[in-house]
Amino acid sequence: MLRSMLTAISSLNLNQNFMDVIANNLSNANTTGFKASRFSFQDQFTQLISVGTSPSTTQGGTNPTQIGLGVRLGNISPLFTQGSLQSTGRNSDLAIVGDGFFIYSNNGKTFYSRDGMLAMDSDGYLVHASSGMKLQGWQATQNGLITGLATNVPPGNIRLPLDTTLARSTANTILSGNLDSTTAANGTYTATLGVYDSLGVYHNLSLNFTKKADNTWDWSVSGDGASRTGDTTTPITFNSSGQYINAAGVITLPGANGAATQTINVDFSKLTQLSSASNVNMSDQDGLAAGGLSSFQISAGDGKIYGLYSNGMQQLIGQVATARFVNPMGLIHNGENMWLAGINSGEPNVGEANTNGRGAIAPSTLEGSNVDMAQEFTNMILAQRGFQASSRIITTSDEMLQELVNLKR
Repeated sequence: MLRSMLTAISSLNLNQNFMDVIANNLSNANTTGFKASRFSFQDQFTQLISVGTSPSTTQGGTNPTQIGLGVRLGNISPLFTQGSLQSTGRNSDLAIVGDGFFIYSNNGKTFYSRDGMLAMDSDGYLVHASSGMKLQGWQATQNGLITGLATNVPPGNIRLPLDTTLARSTANTILSGNLDSTTAANGTYTATLGVYDSLGVYHNLSLNFTKKADNTWDWSVSGDGASRTGDTTTPITFNSSGQYINAAGVITLPGANGAATQTINVDFSKLTQLSSASNVNMSDQDGLAAGGLSSFQISAGDGKIYGLYSNGMQQLIGQVATARFVNPMGLIHNGENMWLAGINSGEPNVGEANTNGRGAIAPSTLEGSNVDMAQEFTNMILAQRGFQASSRIITTSDEMLQELVNLKR
């Protein structure tokens, strides 16, 4: 009877632990990236009453006689199944679809998490929004290249270039309008061409059109040292209906005040030669004035981070690193949605998202908890009934002991 009470006590303790795990799972049903834990039971000891016998030629064998002595904890292990994806509309929120973890650093210590709720601190670093731990990845060069991946450089902190500006020099322009077909030979018309140099400085150039013959116009450029280059002999030609046939248009603008020398292609194909007043305008050009960093966005799949500038330009700033473990259940839960590498988790396999078994990045999305509330409430009933049954065993054993004490009366 004392043995049954001790067996029941082990069950009471373990069902209480089971309830603790269930409570923690349900408490984190709305925690971003949370992974529910699974609880398993094992029998503890067994008392061998008899070992049994083997069969002989005259008698059959007998089985061993054993009495169990309670239950013990088998394992509490996290379940790394995919949580539901929740769209947030924030470009700094990330989720991983598939295996893998985001990598964070704090005071030289590396943490791993499925929580991709990011923010930018006052120094421009991308950090975990609630803990301030710095997101790890690879910084791009000034030319917008990720060289760290190719050279196996470990990931580091990602910092957004807050005070930088970006400009784009004009490489292509398009002219539209009309050149008057009634213009006399050697008659001229001047149009204005506005372009940007590599520093974002705007230059007003003059395009000078000279009628050389019927349906044929020559052209030149002036202003800020610009000159016509490349094919300098092919004129602008039109057919008898005044529609464009052919032209050659390349302008070289020399660098000034630190800007690079640039070549600009001029497209004359939208010009006409009709009996109407000359009116030629620049309809499009691909240069941009200097603009400052205004925001950023992260691409789906590979997690590349692009800076968005006020002039409409974008440039690659960095790339988010992800890690994958051979045995993620061997990770050590550290709180704040973070995990630490454990002795049985294996070394992290760090690299680009969506490669080598690492999941894809889903921007403007967070991964919800994978807690199955229906299963947890079922487990709660099982834990409660197990606890009640063990309590009943103790009560019954006590009554039997009481009857034994009362035998003398």
